[in-house]
Amino acid sequence: MKKYTVKSFKMKRSIKKVAVLGSGVMGSRIACHFANIGVNVLLLDIVPKEAGADKKLRNKIVNDALQFALKSNPSPIYRKSFSSRIATGNFEDNMKDIASCDWIIEVVVERLDIKKQVFEQVEKFRKPGTLITSNTSGIPIHLMNEGRSEDFQKHFFGTHFFNPPRYLKLLEIIPTPKTSQEVIDFLMDYGNLYLGKTTVLCKDTPAFIANRIGVFSIMSLFHLVEKMGLTVEEVDKLTGPVLGRPKSATFRTCDVVGLDTLVHVANGVYESCPKDEERDLFKIPGYISKMVANKWLGSKTEQGFFKKVKGAGGKSDIHALDLKTLEYKPSQKIKFATLEATKPIENLRDRMKVLLAGKDKAGDFYRSSFFSLFAYVSNRIPEISDELYKIDSAMNAGFGWDLGPFEAWDALGVAETVKAMEAVGNKPAAWIYDMIKVGIKSFYKVENGIKKYYDIGSKSYKAIPGTEHFILLDNIRANKTVWKNAGTTITDIGDGILNLEFHTKMNSIGGEIIQGIHTAIDMAEKDFRGLVISNEGSNFSAGANVGMIFMMAVEQEWDEVNFAIKAFQNAMMRVRYSSIPVVVAPHNMALGGACEMSMHSDKVVAHAETYMGLVEFGVGLIPGGGGSKEFALRLSDEIKEGDIELNAFRHRFLTIGQAKVSTSAHEAFDLGYLRNGRDLVVVSRARLLAEAKSETILLAEEGYTMPTKRKDIRVLGKQALGLAYLGADSMKSGNYISEHDQKISQKLAYVLCGGDLSAPTLVSEEYLLDLEREAFLSLCGEKKTLERIQSILTGGKILRN
Repeated sequence: MKKYTVKSFKMKRSIKKVAVLGSGVMGSRIACHFANIGVNVLLLDIVPKEAGADKKLRNKIVNDALQFALKSNPSPIYRKSFSSRIATGNFEDNMKDIASCDWIIEVVVERLDIKKQVFEQVEKFRKPGTLITSNTSGIPIHLMNEGRSEDFQKHFFGTHFFNPPRYLKLLEIIPTPKTSQEVIDFLMDYGNLYLGKTTVLCKDTPAFIANRIGVFSIMSLFHLVEKMGLTVEEVDKLTGPVLGRPKSATFRTCDVVGLDTLVHVANGVYESCPKDEERDLFKIPGYISKMVANKWLGSKTEQGFFKKVKGAGGKSDIHALDLKTLEYKPSQKIKFATLEATKPIENLRDRMKVLLAGKDKAGDFYRSSFFSLFAYVSNRIPEISDELYKIDSAMNAGFGWDLGPFEAWDALGVAETVKAMEAVGNKPAAWIYDMIKVGIKSFYKVENGIKKYYDIGSKSYKAIPGTEHFILLDNIRANKTVWKNAGTTITDIGDGILNLEFHTKMNSIGGEIIQGIHTAIDMAEKDFRGLVISNEGSNFSAGANVGMIFMMAVEQEWDEVNFAIKAFQNAMMRVRYSSIPVVVAPHNMALGGACEMSMHSDKVVAHAETYMGLVEFGVGLIPGGGGSKEFALRLSDEIKEGDIELNAFRHRFLTIGQAKVSTSAHEAFDLGYLRNGRDLVVVSRARLLAEAKSETILLAEEGYTMPTKRKDIRVLGKQALGLAYLGADSMKSGNYISEHDQKISQKLAYVLCGGDLSAPTLVSEEYLLDLEREAFLSLCGEKKTLERIQSILTGGKILRN
């Protein structure tokens, strides 16, 4: 088979319009993701048999599918208005319109004959040079372009998006021997830079890379469950977050994906891979076959390994399937001594060693599952990939594994693990022994900030292609750390820019992070030219450490509470008023204090998947780190002469009062957390820090000047305060909010209005910060606020008391 390389290059083509052929679950959501990044989309599907000449009926299938996708949760679209970029049509009337498209993506039913029929129609209208791909999870790519023209074959390849395309990072790219190298290079770069994907170049082998390894892992567990007598709940406890994998673990993931889909892929591998040494593990166990026969396929049929059952009082309970009796029983809480031993261990790589050394059933499970997985992936090289890093990348991005198989093996020690594997009959591939023989101790190493992988062919380390565009803190922290404390690390990321990262639990903001902010700004002002605040945690930050506030409030240490609030406000104002630019780069959750930090920065460079909000209302408080002040300031700036001021006030008031959280970075603009014309959205998570650094350099080189403290904030006083009080009173009378909600609303309104001033007045930031702190402090003294905080801390649930 032709071996392809990956080169980084300047793009010679652009994608302005994409045609998606097929509007099913994948097709409609792929269309939405292209709309997310600003591309116009033509979404087509078949004409219903009964449609006749009625144009509306002729597009019924595609329109219904798109509307279903747009209403689904989680949403496939960053912002509702982006759906206007998608035009719909049908194969009979609108296939000719693909002539205006730069990329045509086929997403019809998984049947080779139907795909070939579609491509025959495509070739009649497609303009030369247009990219043409098939989104398939199993059909050999080279079979699809048989009989097609030379230009078609040159621009044809497979693209395997994972569902849902917006959220899952993996994009497998599968060329044929006739695919142009220029096209491959373009798609590898485009997928990462514009679609925000981890692009993995795959060979045209059954199930490609991620599903081949992922489905093997699941199928081997299906058989291991029978052998060890494990329950559904036990396996999900063992294979979830403790391993750095999604909360859905194994069986819940199967329910989400659909058991029929999993069985289809497993059967495909069994039939297509007669030489696979673990082929028998792809045979469907009896209990799985019975589940499929019973239509217990998971979420799509409302029962699979788990199902919701109405309990007492109409409350839904989760029941789990007993794999021996195939009866549903209430889910059980699971405990293993090995898992208990890992609780104090934050670092996943260190945790892996404890898991494998376990002396109980959990330890037996880990040894059996990991040793078979390690042997299997070693034998898939060079069958499915010549480079081992591709297998890890595919599993990281496609299945959400924090550690891919070779990364996990590295954490345990390659040579030591091989000895343990041999003892139980899981002997790895010959190249592993060759690697150990020449003194290579690990699959990866970091050199000068660049992560390199062991290349089997040359028996040497090579840089992972494409990563030269990334700044990965894990790779540079060891040699570039300039200061750290218990909760933060300050790293020199080059070109005169520092980075401040958090590493507290949930990256919550407490004293260590406040100290880190001041220290980072001090250092940057003295010897550098800018600061980025970013991290590589699962979430940017869940907000301020409310547990600390709770303890002080319970002890009625009001001076301490006041000092803590003031310290937080001062840190946020330091972010705003420093002599160097400060750029914040949030991702995933950026709540409460993290949102306030972003709002006080010179610029926010946010990952597209940023869920930002001022959520303090849910714990009986108002934003106290400058968030309430900042909303009053932004309200003052956005009101133009002739605007209806109270409408703008109401929008700001309800955003905080309803604790609204954006479902994407784009929606954060609509909620007022991000600023149009200043803040940016980056689709590629891997490039986020590099982009934030570039923006910081740009601000510095433009001649950054420290802003002047504001004394011209126009607050509305009594006219808006009366509206807010009346609204809260009406909501309370209608039993929509509690008496305590009403009190919090009044406190919030008082701050946003600047107090009960008789007329609109210009005030300073310090004036508003004092009002904000006073309101926050008074609410900390409320019993019902403390009950709300306690509910969050002990059970993670919002209490409406």
